[in-house]
Amino acid sequence: MSENYKKPNKKTDSKFSKSKSATDRRSNDPKRKPTNDQKKYTTKPHIKKPATSSAEGTRLNKYIANSGICSRREADTFITTGLVTINGKIITELGTRVLPGDEVKFNGEKINPEKKVYILLNKPKDYVTTLDDPEGRRTVMDLIKDACDERVYPVGRLDRNTTGLLLLTNDGDLTKKLTHPSHNKKKIYHVELDKPITPEQLTMIKEGIELDDGLISADAVSYVNNNPLEIGIELHSGRNRIVRRIMEHFGLNVKRLDRVYFAGLTKLNLPRGKWRFLTDKEIIRIQTGMYE
Repeated sequence: MSENYKKPNKKTDSKFSKSKSATDRRSNDPKRKPTNDQKKYTTKPHIKKPATSSAEGTRLNKYIANSGICSRREADTFITTGLVTINGKIITELGTRVLPGDEVKFNGEKINPEKKVYILLNKPKDYVTTLDDPEGRRTVMDLIKDACDERVYPVGRLDRNTTGLLLLTNDGDLTKKLTHPSHNKKKIYHVELDKPITPEQLTMIKEGIELDDGLISADAVSYVNNNPLEIGIELHSGRNRIVRRIMEHFGLNVKRLDRVYFAGLTKLNLPRGKWRFLTDKEIIRIQTGMYE
């Protein structure tokens, strides 16, 4: 027998063998937390997030609203009633997206999303607030015909003989926000009357009077330069011909009606019959309602 041979020690060798086996089992246990050394040399696999593609397109109701035709909510109604097609196919499913290159038609006419345009006009007398007049009368569109290539629409209406501030835009959502009765946007009018109005009548207007379509009250009303033939009246109501009807309630006729304030906008430095684009600050103000 060789001198280098060492007789196995069953006691110590069996312990070593058992210990090594247990270590191997623990290292392969998926439920076992990694040691600090294992954490140090373990890297997590990098998972690349899918890139957002412009090919996902634009929601159809937003695409229609961006064309200036209507608000998004109104666009949903037009979609479900089958008035909208994409590439010749009638679309009635809400949430449909328009992809680059798609041809979208509303009521048979092709539409395109346009950049938003906001024009403030100081409307003169004898112009009707409409896109086209079947009687051939002059319209407010005649006054801004060279303003832009986009097709804009009047926000609300002013009577033919009413002058003052009128906003025109292709922003359908904003138009809905400014004209819907539930939003009650602030308006101030300068009124000239054919006969003096009494202080008692001013008080009645402030407290509220009953018209054919219900109760109406002014937020504020007062004489202009202490002249009983001229008043300033502040309203939030959007009812048709509301100022003239208030005056008619007292047997008074309006000789001149001028809107001097609308939704945070004024006529400052804007002569009668002229227009200008809104500033960025003004656009933010009317979109956020900061003027309320």
